[in-house]
Amino acid sequence: MPEVGLPVTVDRDVCIGSGMCVMYAPSTFSQDQEAKVVLFDPEGDGDEAVRTAVEACPTGALALASSEEA
Repeated sequence: MPEVGLPVTVDRDVCIGSGMCVMYAPSTFSQDQEAKVVLFDPEGDGDEAVRTAVEACPTGALALASSEEA
């Protein structure tokens, strides 16, 4: 069974609202009225989808927290 619930950090000040996170992990991320990222459900998508969403973010507004931070 794949792991779920990777520790993700969100920097809304850096977010430009591209929506890549929502495209790759729609059950984990959402966007607010300003089109900025919102962590909707940390366990919404599998680890692979969340990693892909983090990597696809054009501004680096999303990051996986290190195991020391989690």
